[in-house]
This record gives sequence, C-alpha cells and structure tokens, in this order.
Amino acid sequence: MDLTQAPDDANDLRGFHFRRLIGKPLTVGLIGGVALAAGIALAAAVSPPLGLAALAGVVLIGVGIVFALADAKAADSFFDVYAQQHGLALGGRAPLPAATPLLRKGDERYANRTLAGALADGVEGTLALYTYEETTYNASTKSNQTNYYHYTLGLVEVPECAAHVPELYCQRKFGLRALEGFEDFFRGSKERIELESEALADKYEIFTREGQDENWLRQLFAPTFIVWLTEAAPEKFAFELVNGTLCCYVSGHKEDSADLDAIAAATGSVATRLREESVESG
Repeated sequence: MDLTQAPDDANDLRGFHFRRLIGKPLTVGLIGGVALAAGIALAAAVSPPLGLAALAGVVLIGVGIVFALADAKAADSFFDVYAQQHGLALGGRAPLPAATPLLRKGDERYANRTLAGALADGVEGTLALYTYEETTYNASTKSNQTNYYHYTLGLVEVPECAAHVPELYCQRKFGLRALEGFEDFFRGSKERIELESEALADKYEIFTREGQDENWLRQLFAPTFIVWLTEAAPEKFAFELVNGTLCCYVSGHKEDSADLDAIAAATGSVATRLREESVESG
C-alpha cells in the first residue's frame, strides 16, 4: 500500500474495498445466484410479485454483507498504515493487564487492537482500542443481555512515581458539586484532592489513596500542567495511575489518525510530568 496516500481514518478506504469486493465475479455470482433461486422459488410457489420482492430483498442483503466486509477491510488497512507510519507494532484482540480500575471492569475485557511502541519522545507504551462487557439477566425477555463499553487508551509504565503516588485518579467531572460530600462518603479509601483552580475543578475530579502526601500532588499539578489538562488535553480525557501503571483514556473506539495521535501525545505528556516530578523529589 502506498504510504504517501495514507488514509486519515478507518472509513477512507471503505469505498475502495467495497468496489473491489462487489466487482468480483464470485461475489456477483453468489448474490445473483441466490437471489434468482429465491425469486423463482417464491414466484412458482406463491406469486410472481412475491418472487420479485424476494429477489430484490436477497440482493439488498448481499450488498449489505459486502459493505460490512468492506468496512472491516478498510479498518484493517488503516491500522496497518498507521502502525507503519508511526513505527508501532500492530496487534489484534488481546488481554490487557488488570492494573487499574478501568482495566478490571466488566465480566469480560480485552483490547480489540493494540499499537505498541514509542507514543511520545522518550515514552514507550501501548495504544489500545479497549472493550469491557457486562452481562445481566433481563427478566422481561428471560435471557442474558450483554452491554459493550468502548474506550481508546494509552498504557505506560512509570515505576519512578510509585513510591511518591501509589494511586491517582483524574476523572472527568460528573454531577453537582453540592453532592460531592455525599458521594465521597461511599468512596472508601479514596480521598478527594482539592486544588486551587476553578477551571480544573469544573472539568475534573481528582482522587488518591488516603494518607497521600498532598504537598507532592500540589507540586505535580503545577500551573502549566493544569493549563494543559483544562485547555489542551483531548476531549473527555481522563487517567488512572496505580502502582506505576498509567492508563490514560477517552470514551469510544477512535479510528482516525488525529484522535490516535492526540491520545498518544496526551499519554506521553502525563507520563513525562509524573517522571519529572518524581526525579525532582528524588
């Protein structure tokens, strides 16, 4: 594939793969043959109009299947090119270490794709399209129902900071400030950290393990880092840090170059800031 004409996202090559697949004699033969057989059978058994409707219906179903296959091929091609251009190792479905709360959620959890290597200058890690599943019993249908939750995340090991901050959670702001005290009552060993920034408080909630050195955290959240979090970080960006494993994430599977670049860069920025403060603290 010509890397000078690289796709911007996973949809860029969908039309190309659709035209390639739909134009194959085998595809035309299969769809046409099944459609014709269904149309003739129903026309003879019931009525010609019903046979014609069946023929058209089978053709539409066949085209839909080809479109779905083209969509999957386009995504594969996009990630192949993205990995090559960025010097990353592309992987398929795989487990991720259950190192942080997000990576422990659900009944089943896995990465749909992984991109491993240098995410930023001096920062090695993994980009992943991550999914966790929750299965519940639906009493009305008397069957199990599975919900799927999708994230795009960056994983980096930052062992230097484990002694200074064993746990740190920078989550997106949800709910009303008036309810924060009530919510904190049920958080167990997690403690809310209040910093002197209204902009930060409007966008994020920050928690750490009880007994954490708040002085160190205030130094970590220097004014420049706060400005980056509130003004430059990707939309709905958040991160978790547990025993030196940093997990930065946004909701949804991102399948375009701009979003993947932004998440990789953001993961690198947080990892670098943690390392800088850890080195300064000895």
